[in-house]
Amino acid sequence: MADQSARAEEFEKKAEKKLSGWGLFGSKYEDAADLYEKAANCFKLAKNWDRAGAVYIKLASCHLKLESKHEAASAYVDAANCHKKISIQDAAQSLNQAVNLFLEIGRLNMAARYCKELGELYEQEQDLEKAIDYFERAADLFQSEEVTTSANQCKQKVAQFAAQLEQYPKAIEIFEAIARHSMNNNLLKYSVKGILLNAGICQLCRGDVVAITNSLERYQELDPTFSGTREYKLLADLSASMDEEDVGKFTDVIKEYDSMTRLDPWKTTLLLRAKSALKAKEEEEDDLT
Repeated sequence: MADQSARAEEFEKKAEKKLSGWGLFGSKYEDAADLYEKAANCFKLAKNWDRAGAVYIKLASCHLKLESKHEAASAYVDAANCHKKISIQDAAQSLNQAVNLFLEIGRLNMAARYCKELGELYEQEQDLEKAIDYFERAADLFQSEEVTTSANQCKQKVAQFAAQLEQYPKAIEIFEAIARHSMNNNLLKYSVKGILLNAGICQLCRGDVVAITNSLERYQELDPTFSGTREYKLLADLSASMDEEDVGKFTDVIKEYDSMTRLDPWKTTLLLRAKSALKAKEEEEDDLT
C-alpha cells in the first residue's frame, strides 16, 4: 500500500509540474489529466480516499479547462465515491458539482440519478429537509425524461419524509397523486393499495375523523377494489376507534394487522404518533369528567 501511495505522489507531482510549465494550452491539460487519473487510481489502491477524492477534483478542473464537461462531471462523481467513505458533506459537494454539469450539457437522466443519490446521502445523515429537496429535484428530472417508475420512487420518499416532519397535507397530496397515476398503469396498479394505506395513515395523524372518512370514500372511488383489502379494513377500523376515542381498540386493530402483515418502521412510527394523540385526548376528557 505504501508503494501505491508513493506512486500516486509521483504522478501527482508530475501533473503539477506539467500545469506549471510551458506547453501548448490544450496538451498540458490533457497530459496533466492523464497523470491525475493515474495518481487517483493509485491513491484508491492505497485506500487513501481523502487524497484520491482531492485528486479527482483536480482532474475535473483539467477537464473543465479543456471544455470537456461530461468528463469533468464524471471526475466529480469519482471524487464523491471516494469522499463517501470518509465525509458525507464532501461527497455531497462533489455530487452537486456533477449534477450542475450534467444539467448544463442536457444529460437530465444522469442529473436525476445523482440528485437521487444526494437525497440518499442526506437521508443517511437524517437531514430530511435536504433529502426532500434533492428527491423532489430528482423526481422532476425523471418525470421530464418519462422515467415514471423512478420518479414515483423519489416522490414516495418525499412524501415519507414530509410525514416524518409532520407535513401531513403535503405527504397526503403526493401519495394520492401517485395512486391516481398508478391506476392507469397495469404494472403499477398492484401497488395502489399500499400507497393509499400510507395516505390514510397520514390522515390518521392529523386526527380529523371526518377527513379520514371522506378520504376512504374517495379511495374507493379511485380504486373500486380497495374496499375489499386488508389495508382498507385497517384504516376503517382505526378511524372507528378514533371516533369512539378507544385507545385499546386502536392498539388491538394494529396488533391484528401486524400479526399477518408486518408493519414497516415508517408506518409504526406514524401509527404510534396517532395513538399518542388519541391517548392524550382520552386522558384530557377523563380529567374533565
